[in-house]
Amino acid sequence: MADVATRKAASSRLPPEVNRILYVRNLPFKISAEELYDIFGKYGAVYQIRLGDRRDTRGTAFVIYEDIFDAKAAVDHLSGFNVGGRYLVVLYYQPAKFERRQDAEDKQKELEELRRQVKAKKAAIAAKEASGGQ
Repeated sequence: MADVATRKAASSRLPPEVNRILYVRNLPFKISAEELYDIFGKYGAVYQIRLGDRRDTRGTAFVIYEDIFDAKAAVDHLSGFNVGGRYLVVLYYQPAKFERRQDAEDKQKELEELRRQVKAKKAAIAAKEASGGQ
């Protein structure tokens, strides 16, 4: 109990980006959730770990701590930590930043689809003109 009070008094004003949810990048593709619990559990009680399993999310994970001070300790100690020959990138999860990235990806996909449709329409017009001109 004194340890928690000491930690809260020492860092009573946390920066606004500090969060219980951490986003971890540059993980080895073969790492298991149990290994992540071993690594991140050293800094406090881990509520949940979500390991990226799709092709575009491999090598990433979300680690959720029960206490914000434990999450801060993990970021402070594990950023740049070498796991399986790779250096971890540990960041606080920022929902607004992830939404902006997702919006940009969605807009890019929509733009590619529109370009594909325009290209197909131009090809159809060119084919029609070529056959109509004979």
